[in-house]
Amino acid sequence: MSELSYVSGERHSAWSTYLAQVERVLPLLGELSRWADTLRHPRRALIVDIPLEMDDGSVRHFEGYRVQHNLSRGPGKGGVRFHPDVTLEEVMALSAWMTIKCAALNLPFGGAKGGVRVDPAALSRKELERLTRRYTSEIGVFIGPQQDIPAPDVGTNAQIMAWMMDTWSMNVGAPSTGVVTGKPVHLGGSLGRVKATGRGVYVTGCRTAQALGIDVAQSRVAVQGFGNVGSVSAELFHQHGARVVAVQDQFSTLYHPDGIDIPALLNWQQQHGRISGFPGADNVADEVFWSLEYEILIPAALEGQITAERAAGLSCKLVLEGANGPTLPEADDVLQQRGIVVVPDVIANAGGVTVSYFEWVQDFSSFFWSEEEINNRLDTIMQSALDTVWNKSQALGVTLRTAAYALACERILLARKDRGLYP
Repeated sequence: MSELSYVSGERHSAWSTYLAQVERVLPLLGELSRWADTLRHPRRALIVDIPLEMDDGSVRHFEGYRVQHNLSRGPGKGGVRFHPDVTLEEVMALSAWMTIKCAALNLPFGGAKGGVRVDPAALSRKELERLTRRYTSEIGVFIGPQQDIPAPDVGTNAQIMAWMMDTWSMNVGAPSTGVVTGKPVHLGGSLGRVKATGRGVYVTGCRTAQALGIDVAQSRVAVQGFGNVGSVSAELFHQHGARVVAVQDQFSTLYHPDGIDIPALLNWQQQHGRISGFPGADNVADEVFWSLEYEILIPAALEGQITAERAAGLSCKLVLEGANGPTLPEADDVLQQRGIVVVPDVIANAGGVTVSYFEWVQDFSSFFWSEEEINNRLDTIMQSALDTVWNKSQALGVTLRTAAYALACERILLARKDRGLYP
């Protein structure tokens, strides 16, 4: 399976998925629905050309983006994605999901996102640095500690954030650690940030499983995507007694009915760059992943993975969305009809932005917390947010996704209403 073929056939529109999700909550917003167009239109979208001198002396051009969807509740917050499939529409959707996510967690941020259409694995380290620095310079008028704070996403990491921070600081003539989050710890990064998203998936998963009467320690788990989010989620479930019976990355699918040794798989992946060939599990056909027997499914790859057809064949009781937008709206309907509970991305994978918020606060104060304190604060915020959404879901008789969107949209549109229009 190639890197871009998690879903075969027609590519699904992430922006259309987002708009459909918003439409479903409008009847719940009362008079605030007057402001609903705020949610349908990004505030700003920037397209930049990135000329790059390659190591062989040739010059190539790459297209980059930064979108600020909504800033009513605070500065923009959202990652930067380096991937050959990045489009403006995808970045728009990802920025909008960040708006909803920050509001659902009640973090003082709006939503933003960035991306460059490039395969980072095809660049040398020096080429990647030059690309990052030029991209940062091109979007520099958009970003800043009180304007818009980028972070890592697919294809980017702490090193890229360090280059972005350094470039922006050099351009403004002063050191500014708060311009990005997800930096190396010795440059103002936060302890606990690397594993925060996967930890949030685990924490919300355990909380929901408890409410549903599911014993995590006796559960079978399947994980699609074995990057930062999927691998950390799998590791935590494995540590707490669950059997991770299936793991899929962009190259292959592994299955073992008695559970895969996740620490051994992580070591294998580190040595080989992929999970293919791991001797502790069987390789199965990629589409078989969706019809295997397990109680908990964690889609932690790309958008649009759970189609209506796949949803109809799932055996699980609980879906924890580690990725952004992995479930299509029509699949949501199928899952609801079948009684399968979905903890939506805007709650389940919000651990990363929550610890990014902690990092931002620590950078402003130049006072840093222990990892234990960070994890405790993260767990408290994630559990509280999930409890609020769960109670709203029960009160309204709607899915957790609809409840999360209703809560978030109320907060966003109330801020828009009270701030008014200028001029």
